[in-house]
Amino acid sequence: MLRGLTTVSFYADDLTAAKAWYTELLGVEPYFVRSVAGAPAYIEFRIGDYQHELGIIDSRFAGPDRSRDAENTMTYWHVDDVEASVERLLSLGATLHGKPVERGPGFVTASVTDPFGNILGVMYNQHYLDILASKAGV
Repeated sequence: MLRGLTTVSFYADDLTAAKAWYTELLGVEPYFVRSVAGAPAYIEFRIGDYQHELGIIDSRFAGPDRSRDAENTMTYWHVDDVEASVERLLSLGATLHGKPVERGPGFVTASVTDPFGNILGVMYNQHYLDILASKAGV
């Protein structure tokens, strides 16, 4: 059923600020920007080894029942160094949500809250690296 990550969507009240923050974090401009009535409504970045999509939606398009409490989900992105990634995120204005924790051999997680209230999980994941290595030989 679930075949892989396609798009992770976050919301931001200030999409212009979110675009600048994520561009700085990721080191790339969004590849797709959609405007509604002349104002940015949606931006999307393609990032990582498989060009996964990170979309940021203007909060004015959130459903009426969208909780402002983002604690109900967690998406982790593989990183090669959790500690360094968390330090970089904090230096860009994120706040610590979950300190780095080893979950088992080859699996370390941490999370931050971005300046727009979204939780961003980072993880060193040996399984991800094993799959990546197996695809490289194809």
